[in-house]
Amino acid sequence: MNICNKRVRGLMGGAVLLGLAVAPSVWAAPQEAKSAPAVKRHAPAPKQPAATAKTPAVAAPAAEEPLQAEQLAVAEQVQTGNIPCELGARIKLVADAAKPGYFDLEGQSYRYRLHPVVSRTGAIRLEDVQRGAVWIQLANKSMLMDQKNGRRLADECMSERQMAVAEAYKKNPPQHLLEAAAPN
Repeated sequence: MNICNKRVRGLMGGAVLLGLAVAPSVWAAPQEAKSAPAVKRHAPAPKQPAATAKTPAVAAPAAEEPLQAEQLAVAEQVQTGNIPCELGARIKLVADAAKPGYFDLEGQSYRYRLHPVVSRTGAIRLEDVQRGAVWIQLANKSMLMDQKNGRRLADECMSERQMAVAEAYKKNPPQHLLEAAAPN
């Protein structure tokens, strides 16, 4: 064991000496870069004042397509208004009176122009395809998803009707889809 300890100590001592020998060259490299002639850079363009203080304007597509009858039927089921969400967030969802079936959604730092999409699951789905936002409305809650960045912007958003459904689910939970039906 003594021979192993001496070899390890010898190797460690050599590594320390090697590190000390290399250190001046590592520390000197940034100083050499500083002594190089300065590159002339163009001045940055002056910043223009922001058009809005907090939320950007809703970017409406150049030509919004007319909606199909199925999409208009989905739009009639959308719950609008000032909807509270988890963590104190609020969503303002307003139907566009001039363009039936289209909605403007506004949150803390975002605004979207949404239209209904027919869903096979029965969930009410509104999308802003251009900006990647999806509003999903279920019987007991709604959520806002950012598909481009793969994250939820708002969750557990509940209108008064959705709060009533959520309370009813607590008292009498619906049967899970994968559970077997109780025998009669």
